Amino acid sequence: MSSTPAPDDLAPARSGRAAEAPVVLDRRDGPFGEVVLRGRGEHFEIIANGCFLMDTSDGRSERLLVDAALAALPAGRRGPSVLIGGLGVGFSLVRAAEEGRWGRIVVVEREEAIVDWHRDGPLGRISGAALADPRTAILRADLVDHLRTATERYDALCLDIDNGPDWTVTEGNTGLYSATGLAHCRDRLHPGGVLAVWSAQPSPAFEQALRNAGFSEVRTEEIAVARGVPDVVHLALRPA
Repeated sequence: MSSTPAPDDLAPARSGRAAEAPVVLDRRDGPFGEVVLRGRGEHFEIIANGCFLMDTSDGRSERLLVDAALAALPAGRRGPSVLIGGLGVGFSLVRAAEEGRWGRIVVVEREEAIVDWHRDGPLGRISGAALADPRTAILRADLVDHLRTATERYDALCLDIDNGPDWTVTEGNTGLYSATGLAHCRDRLHPGGVLAVWSAQPSPAFEQALRNAGFSEVRTEEIAVARGVPDVVHLALRPA
């Protein structure tokens, strides 16, 4: 496994969280390991197999993921569809639902616990309206498998299931960033569609992998964080 735990006295990859002690709200064991929802003051945190994933203290980069994908689409597309890989704390879904220009909004999330926390638990206060949006559909599936086996195409893929291409939550996720995985991403896009991938740090190697996989207009957008290197969104287009 390539990810490592984030001790409580260290700043996680994507958080401006306060110093209050965390409280475990739910802990589940599933087919991909342990997933935990913690409360810290007024915020929530998601931990997977001891690896800090995200919290509700900020969310700028998760929103940028969706905004940047929409901005990168060629002009003139009416009601573009978007697949969001990873429900997380719900910021990307909420951003998509707030934007009337999106058409179909599909979220792929493999962790039943995370879906439950949104539908019937504390995270519903963040995502409730977005989940009720008639454009929204939640698919309980592994993203890597879904991209490999699905036939539906989208105008945008917004992927946020790891701390980045170089820091995956589980070993099975590494396939998403391989030549084969990126080919599956390309196949799930309409011509001219955009792939947006969240990362806790820039990855020149991943940029080159995108070019090698046949994507064009590859670039990286940065957003500053309180400490350390900026969060980024990698963007690439499937040629028309």
